[in-house]
Amino acid sequence: MWETYKKGFKAYLRLEKSLSENSVQAYLADLDKLLGFLQQRKPEATPASVSLEDLQAFVVSCHQELRMPPVTQARIISGIRSFYRYCMLEQIVTNDPTVLLESPKLSRKLPDVLHPVEIEQIIDAIDLSVPEGIRNKAIFETMYSCGLRVSEVVSLKISHLYTELGFIRVIGKGDKERLVPVGSSAIKHIDIYRKHTRALQTIRPGHEDILFLNRRGAALSRVMIFMILQELVKKAGITKHVSPHTFRHSFATHLVEGGADLRAVQEMLGHESITTTEIYTHLDRDYLRSTLQEFHPAFRKKT
Repeated sequence: MWETYKKGFKAYLRLEKSLSENSVQAYLADLDKLLGFLQQRKPEATPASVSLEDLQAFVVSCHQELRMPPVTQARIISGIRSFYRYCMLEQIVTNDPTVLLESPKLSRKLPDVLHPVEIEQIIDAIDLSVPEGIRNKAIFETMYSCGLRVSEVVSLKISHLYTELGFIRVIGKGDKERLVPVGSSAIKHIDIYRKHTRALQTIRPGHEDILFLNRRGAALSRVMIFMILQELVKKAGITKHVSPHTFRHSFATHLVEGGADLRAVQEMLGHESITTTEIYTHLDRDYLRSTLQEFHPAFRKKT
């Protein structure tokens, strides 16, 4: 019975919500956690017979028995809410038990940010004497220049490059497209990579339009980008925790710090909501505070 509902939910996430395959699988995995709990507590449960109390007991179990952190609990609750939205649309249920289900309060963790000098040190650590180095230089120049997610850079297509106009077309979350300006340095190293490395490769069928390729002529994986970056960070002597997403965080923070309009940053990052972008205003607040402490009489330290 539940398998039928899961198949319908899967189709809803793909077709109506336009979610990526990774996101769809994450939602289904979260629903499976609830089903595993219900199997023990209420084996005959159907979507319509699940109550708010059942869901609250499940959340308590996630916290007390499974020791899930609040952020994981919040993600699972979000997935269950999406499932019941689907059930309401399909008239599988007449009441949504998640309406009064509370999520744990989350503290907003500020993202790690690299200083522009540290970005430069990481990119300078690339060995340009090997073909992979020429490719890697183009990858990280592009990631920092455009604020790309790692999934966006590995799927970047040659047909989506409009370098003569200074733009690239990016396919983001939910297959949403956006045009992003690309810097002259990134354009330069993309051109070098295409002429001196990629042009000499045998390309696997089906990957002809993918820009960044591995040694076997196929698209790079996200894990490979992570591993390459970890090696460069170590080589550059940087002790901060750095991931491919750190380049995206740094891109956004440097823009906001430089006075960029938040709506423009939202557009370039491909954020659906401006509230997601607002986390990058933390440096602006620090700057305002330091300015007040330096110039405002009420904030000046008394000697």
